[in-house]
Amino acid sequence: MKLKNYLLAGTALVALSFMAACSEDDTVSNGNDTETPEGNGNESNDDVIVWPADTVVTLTNHYTVPEGKSLIIKEGAQIIVSTDGVGANHAPVEFTVNGNLYCEGTAEKPILFSVPQDERTEANALAGLWGGIVATSTCAEMLIDHTIIEYTGGQVISGSPAANANIYTAGDDAYPQITTDNINGHYVITNSILRNGWSDGIYLMGGNAIIANNIFAANGYDGAEAVNVKAGCVVDVAGNVMFSPNTNGLKLSSSGQSEDRNMAKIQAYNNTIINAGWRRDGGKGGCVYAEKNALVNVFNNLMVNCKFRAMTPNYDQPNNPDEGYCSQSVIDYNYYASGTQKSDIVFEDESGVAYSWEGYAYKHKNYYEGVVDAHSIITKSEAECAVNDPKFVNFPINDVALTDYIYQDAWDFHVQADSPVLTGAYDGNDEAMAPYFGTEGLKVNGQTYTSPAVEARYGAYGTK
Repeated sequence: MKLKNYLLAGTALVALSFMAACSEDDTVSNGNDTETPEGNGNESNDDVIVWPADTVVTLTNHYTVPEGKSLIIKEGAQIIVSTDGVGANHAPVEFTVNGNLYCEGTAEKPILFSVPQDERTEANALAGLWGGIVATSTCAEMLIDHTIIEYTGGQVISGSPAANANIYTAGDDAYPQITTDNINGHYVITNSILRNGWSDGIYLMGGNAIIANNIFAANGYDGAEAVNVKAGCVVDVAGNVMFSPNTNGLKLSSSGQSEDRNMAKIQAYNNTIINAGWRRDGGKGGCVYAEKNALVNVFNNLMVNCKFRAMTPNYDQPNNPDEGYCSQSVIDYNYYASGTQKSDIVFEDESGVAYSWEGYAYKHKNYYEGVVDAHSIITKSEAECAVNDPKFVNFPINDVALTDYIYQDAWDFHVQADSPVLTGAYDGNDEAMAPYFGTEGLKVNGQTYTSPAVEARYGAYGTK
């Protein structure tokens, strides 16, 4: 399948003007596969490594935060990853976290994980140039706050640390931007940008997590999702904008469930998912995919110009850990908006869907009319497009190509005061729908983080 490639460079989502403030004197080189050497701006003691504010760290080899140690990365730091790879087979550089990782960026000075600036090009947008952040089964805590992670998705090959650790399979897998694998871990990913990845934005194979108030863009080349959850996870996903994931914004699965790994439990609410599924062939893809007995509550989300609605395969096999849909799940009170533009990629030999409203109305085998999305607003005809327009402050809902994945800084997904998405949503009173970490929260590095409250509107943002 040939896809359009678009430039998602350093100016696409957040201006990286702070880069000019760093000098070569700040650079810390790494080449020993364990930890950055002391000195050259790196602060360390027996248990804690600190990369100071505005430091430039150049990684030319795999980097590992050792088990029992913590790495703190301060605001404005840049981690620039070589694309040459490691060893004779050029294994993509991997950032492995066996200990703890705390990325403490700010709105004014986000942390950056990227490749050299001259390689942040249109041609490399989904090329998968390095291995991403892999939090292993010994990673107890991770904070990713005000952090940009981009150009990941390198192929896992023989000799890759994740292959040696049996996390991924050499020759079969590509690195997500963030991976977790500790069912007891505490992970908070917030206020961050995850873009330009061959594979998933976040792949959770275990842990308790808050994923809130992030922007995802251009996640997945020929598959993959913005957020992909498996068994052994308890997760709140709220307030995120997900633009043009290749397949779904949310893939929610209890795959891998066992005596050791409990059923996946996810509350997904007040997210905005745009342009999902159009770059994926076949009958999959579109916004939300809930499978294999995951306990999910998906509500008050705003789906815009997605290819299909929420899907629940094997709905007729309830509570079957291998295949079925969890009968306690609720997927409802969502809002499906559509523009009037036609996709420039139409798989005629499969669904033949060419318009978003057409995909929402499609008689898909994984739609369950009257049960899933029973109270949702669903645009099913071209005539309903204008009526159900969410009235964003600035997003041309009828103009942006359905297969585009370049995110424009000028877009504003807040809505106007007379937007229809401000009324009719779930009001948040049912205890079963409450965020898992809305009250007691998750403690990471001594600080307690709580999930956003449920807002009685559709989407990530209300009015300004």
